[in-house]
Amino acid sequence: MATTTPRPQHHPTSDAGLLRAATRHSAARCTVLALCTVAAAGASLLLPLAIGRALDAVLTGHATGGATGDGGSDATRWILVCAALIGVSALLDAVDGVVTGTTNARTTAWLRGRVARHVLAVGPRTTARFAHGDLVARLVDNAAHAGIAPATLAGLLAALVTPVGAVVALVLIDGLLAVVFIAGVPVLVLLLRAFVRVSSDCVARYQRVQGDIAGRLSEAIGGARTIAAARTEDKEAARVLGALPELTRQGHRMWRAQGRSQAQAVMVAPVLQLAVVAVAGHLLLQHRVTVGELLAASRYAVLATGIGMLVGQLGGLVRARAAARRLGEVLAEPETAYGAAELPAGGGLLEMRGIKMTRGGRTVLDGVDLTVPAGGTLAVVGRSGAGKSLLASLAGRLADPDEGDVRLDGVPLRSLGRAELRREVGYAFERPALLGATLEDTIGFGAPRPAPARIREAAGAARADTFITRLPDGYATPCAQAPLSGGEVQRLGLARAFARGGRLLILDDAMSSLDTVTEHHIAEALLHRTPHRSRLIIAHRATTAARADAVAWLHEGRIRAVGRHEELWERAEYREVFGA
Repeated sequence: MATTTPRPQHHPTSDAGLLRAATRHSAARCTVLALCTVAAAGASLLLPLAIGRALDAVLTGHATGGATGDGGSDATRWILVCAALIGVSALLDAVDGVVTGTTNARTTAWLRGRVARHVLAVGPRTTARFAHGDLVARLVDNAAHAGIAPATLAGLLAALVTPVGAVVALVLIDGLLAVVFIAGVPVLVLLLRAFVRVSSDCVARYQRVQGDIAGRLSEAIGGARTIAAARTEDKEAARVLGALPELTRQGHRMWRAQGRSQAQAVMVAPVLQLAVVAVAGHLLLQHRVTVGELLAASRYAVLATGIGMLVGQLGGLVRARAAARRLGEVLAEPETAYGAAELPAGGGLLEMRGIKMTRGGRTVLDGVDLTVPAGGTLAVVGRSGAGKSLLASLAGRLADPDEGDVRLDGVPLRSLGRAELRREVGYAFERPALLGATLEDTIGFGAPRPAPARIREAAGAARADTFITRLPDGYATPCAQAPLSGGEVQRLGLARAFARGGRLLILDDAMSSLDTVTEHHIAEALLHRTPHRSRLIIAHRATTAARADAVAWLHEGRIRAVGRHEELWERAEYREVFGA
């Protein structure tokens, strides 16, 4: 029996690292997008030159007495060049829109898939740290914001190429024009820097509040029946939307920051443009530039001060980085590491030694020692909050203890391979999730899928066959269309557990919604049709505990007593656990 040290997988969890990984994933599309944006920027930079040359050619033609000579030919040629540049720009803009949309969608899908796979690889520990609604908000909304980063970076390249190219064009027209413009560049840089700093803070707060609202909304939806029964709809609505004023405030801060930057740019940019045009006019009077070059210089001054595009691109990157930071918090949770050990031949001996577990600063389990004999049945009972469900999670490694060791047939669960562990340990829960398209799919859910005959045999043992066969489509009934009671849903969960093989079966209050007769039949099937399995049952009913080989009485995180149900029943405190 070989063992290896478990090696957790590592993912980039910083916002910059995650965005770099997303960009690498979309490298081919980003390259195409960058080429398109640079080509479009080049066309926009060539257009003022072509318009200026066309104007000079027309003026030259008029000055020489008509447009039929070389001047007319030059004017026509430059006008055609202008038309071609406009057409190329329109085509590149269309390509840019398609590639940008595709890149954003594919990158977002990649991010969602990566985070979703990581959440599943971490297991229930993720949902213990993040509220369900907040986690969904991160997977849906934040992934969409982070997914625009690669395309935005490509767009930022064009946004930088255009002003830099415009400055170069001013140098080519006359160096003095570039000097006048560059003198005002530090002011624009300071405006952009201030915008990024302010935006980063308010965007991060906005997304955090948004996730908080989503978490509260998820809780309210999950408890809709309780809310309706208690007539607390208005109170719950106020609780869910309680953070809305803060969300509004952060949203207004975000837009004010962008509006302020735009307004400041509007104040600075025209001054620079007028300065460039004034100097160009002076140079025109000195015959150092032509009328066409004056026109081109005025246009290049506008392109060089195109801070609005930079503000938009930087704003997108700020939102993407804040969203990536929230995704990184999820990815920072280490994946559950598995070994490569295999179980020896055995009957499912489960040993828990020195188990200690803390949740929310409270010790839930403290020094728990427990043994489920091979092929035997142990029921765990205790008051609400005693730690029974957490104990069940540890027994099949849906969670790991802070201290202590859990072994199955002598092998630590941490050392087992994932496939080996899940093949040998089966679970049934109080509220099983109906995963799969049909009822047959939900009973056979898992890898490998049980044979159809095995699925029907398990449904019969769980007494689920009686209501499934009454449905018009039987086992082919879609789960969403099956009118199921709470007890019937539990029977499907039990059938799923029975359909799996393995040496250990863990029932976490999986029969609480069953009527007494159905529970009796299922308990008989559980105890007598699976002699090769060990069974750990979290029990809330005395009848369930009475059928077990032994009962472990859990009280305030410790094992108070272990023995036969009949023996423990003599103690008044034990009877109080069941309300007797």
